[in-house]
Amino acid sequence: MHVIVLGAGVIGTTTAYYLSQLGYRVTVIDRASDVGDGASFANAGQLSYSFTDALAKPEFLASIPGLLLGRDPGARVRLTPGLMSWGLRFLGQCTTKRAAENTVAVLKTAMRSAKLMTELSQRVPFEFSHRRAGKLVLLGSEAELKAATISNRLKNLHGSDAKILSRAEVNSAEPALERISNEFIAAVYSQNDEVGDSLKFTAGLRKWLEEDDLVTFRLSSTARRIVANDGRAHAVVVDDDTIEADAIVVCMGAWSGHLLRTIGINPHIYPMRGYSITLPSGEASPSMSVTVLKHRMVFSNIDGFIRIAGFADFVGFDSSADTERIRSLLELARQVAPDAARYDSRDIFTWGGFRPMTPSGQPLVGATAVRGLFLNAGHGMLGWTLACSTAYDAAQAVARTQ
Repeated sequence: MHVIVLGAGVIGTTTAYYLSQLGYRVTVIDRASDVGDGASFANAGQLSYSFTDALAKPEFLASIPGLLLGRDPGARVRLTPGLMSWGLRFLGQCTTKRAAENTVAVLKTAMRSAKLMTELSQRVPFEFSHRRAGKLVLLGSEAELKAATISNRLKNLHGSDAKILSRAEVNSAEPALERISNEFIAAVYSQNDEVGDSLKFTAGLRKWLEEDDLVTFRLSSTARRIVANDGRAHAVVVDDDTIEADAIVVCMGAWSGHLLRTIGINPHIYPMRGYSITLPSGEASPSMSVTVLKHRMVFSNIDGFIRIAGFADFVGFDSSADTERIRSLLELARQVAPDAARYDSRDIFTWGGFRPMTPSGQPLVGATAVRGLFLNAGHGMLGWTLACSTAYDAAQAVARTQ
């Protein structure tokens, strides 16, 4: 049985792994020249198993006027028909009930993913700067603390180990934060969250799959459309070729909708652009992963380098402002954590990428209305965190239909 996986990011490559473990012959297709070229390339490096709070929630509604007027430096919004259509569905998720349901659903997926990641890394040993670092989410106001307390109580009921720490307890747990600007009053702490390099993970997994002759990677190849007859997908047009398959799994992140529309499916995935900067560690680099909630930015210590990631721009597939946005992120990081990184180093790497956002925050995993066609897309900012569990589920969905 032959399965085509469209997309060679962390989601697609992990999906190929689980399909191969079920005995399928797998071909992974991607237009990029190497794996992990999109959102997996230089993301925050966090495996945030306990930080699954839904973006769509009642509190978000109050921030909308400021977002539309450009008053939030951590986000940019450009109103387009695509964003407005997606946004209406997003607003429909901004209720207390749905926010709780979405948060718990993603949490359960994340916790399964943590177990599967442990199993995978033991079965397929390769180095990807992986370690249990713990995670702190810094809370800058009483409103943030109140919301975090309510959310944390909910998640604790469903298996999360996170807890609220006072500022003094935070400084004791992570001494480097004493040299972060005085912008937080408390934090959410999870000792079991992890860090690593998602690009190294994706590349290492690809190498193992190829060496064991389990998966074929066809890179620098563009999937142009899905071919279906009698309600069943059976092939993909790739450049000038037509490749037959018993099943097709779309793992193309923010670009999934482009291909799915060729077969009449709209997954309602919006590309939210984020950015990252990687610098050598500074004099007071946190060993834990740190999220500064107020500024939508994170600091991750990966092999002696600090990965600073953040911002949330709703501007479609526009990357023209990357230089300006990365400069803003660098300036903000220097203000917030002046000793966390060597900001003047020439050894600097910058990146921008599109996070595939669904209105609910839950990824789309499993069979579609077209027989033989499956999805594993829409992971938002938690792609690597959820990769193992959604890849496992996608592979099982394929197996159930064969």
